[in-house]
Amino acid sequence: MLPGVVVPSSGFPQVERGTLCAVTLLGNRAPVAVAVATMSTAEMLAAGMKGKGFAVLHTYLDHLWEYGDKSYPPTLAPLVTDSAEKESTEDEEEMEEKEPVISISTDPLQRVDVGNLSLKERDSCAILMGKEELHENRAAETAEDANTEVQQEAEDSRTPQEQMDALFNQCFFHALKCKVKKSDLPLLTSTFLRSHMFSCCPAGQQLDIKKSSYKKFSKFLQCMQHQKILQVKELNKGVESIVEVDWKHPDIKAFAVPEGFSSASAAQDSEQVYHVPEIIPLYGVSTKMVPLFQESGHRKGSILSSSEVRNIIINYVKTNELVDETNKNFVKVNAILCDCLLDKTEQDEISNLKWDELLSRCLKRLQPLHQVTFFGQEPIVRKGNIEPIDITIAQRSSNKKVTIIKNLELYGLEPQCVANILQQKVQASATITPIPGTKDRVQVQIQGNQIHHLAKMLLEEYQLPRKYIQGLEKAPKLGRKK
Repeated sequence: MLPGVVVPSSGFPQVERGTLCAVTLLGNRAPVAVAVATMSTAEMLAAGMKGKGFAVLHTYLDHLWEYGDKSYPPTLAPLVTDSAEKESTEDEEEMEEKEPVISISTDPLQRVDVGNLSLKERDSCAILMGKEELHENRAAETAEDANTEVQQEAEDSRTPQEQMDALFNQCFFHALKCKVKKSDLPLLTSTFLRSHMFSCCPAGQQLDIKKSSYKKFSKFLQCMQHQKILQVKELNKGVESIVEVDWKHPDIKAFAVPEGFSSASAAQDSEQVYHVPEIIPLYGVSTKMVPLFQESGHRKGSILSSSEVRNIIINYVKTNELVDETNKNFVKVNAILCDCLLDKTEQDEISNLKWDELLSRCLKRLQPLHQVTFFGQEPIVRKGNIEPIDITIAQRSSNKKVTIIKNLELYGLEPQCVANILQQKVQASATITPIPGTKDRVQVQIQGNQIHHLAKMLLEEYQLPRKYIQGLEKAPKLGRKK
């Protein structure tokens, strides 16, 4: 803290941010601590010598000192003693109970990059003792408070991006150590972030991948995979899952759960709110449709929304004066529209098209795409129309029926979680089985016709639109029992 630093009459030494400094007491040139300047001399003086100007790395009586020979600092007479320093020394001798004032000596050639410093010992810094004669018991009483202050100084010296990186690492290891089990694998990366890491975030803080140096959660997981902590695979196209975790990794074993972590948040882990992904149909310009869209500056492969396609067609018709003069509900078909929208058998028969038919023909001849945006993640664009959640009833031996659910992963739903919930609700056996004829894709299979329970869960609890669910009509009819 700058208020405890004595400015000599000769002036404060020139210190730049990142300068390595030695901390000494008045009347003794022997260093008792090592610190890094978090401000320059000009910034310290401009702040009125207030605030935190140094981040302490190592002090007398800390853990690093205990690993050595535990010797006391020597007594070295000051090179230059001015009157102000003499007065301060006399005052100090008279008032032993007051906290010591410290001075800073610095070598301008010694510069360190704070960003490259790594403190493996969180409690590596203890309080700076003002008197060598103080009893060890007093040092033990005050060491804990000083450790907290030094840690706060080190945290404050980090950039917001570095703090967010540290928060992501903390929540990541916390989730792996306390939340995820081997039976949960394979686990969707979106589910891991939403249902596990978010619940490990300390109160008052919020995970935001865009404020970190990774920018994308997939890059963060790639970094963890590079450290051989886990393994991520793309089981479905565009959908990544955690397939393996090394729980014996030293970083996971060494991680300590933060003290004071709310047990209530852990209890709510299984009750995380499901967020319906935002699904937007898109269209890609195909080779046959390029002549119609090139006037608007689009090429083969350009991705457009339905409203953009509509505006482009309207502008094209108006620019080329293709609106029928006798009936404005019709559009005259020129050579480009004929080649792009009409079949060979229709080219000699159709000369006009209604607006609605013109637009519908155009959308049908474009390449179908869709964009899916999961909660807290970047949008994903995939080819084709999104497959609905497929629910079927299959017959097994002894005339037993089973309900089979596919494509849950495409909507951010973890098959194992859905199976567990259904099993508890209907009190029937539920399993995860591979989908025949596919690679690394799974389906939920539960005994009996459970479409009623499944429909209630998907439509009412998860709020999924009905258009994305296929097979609800196969539910058993509820009749009066005889």
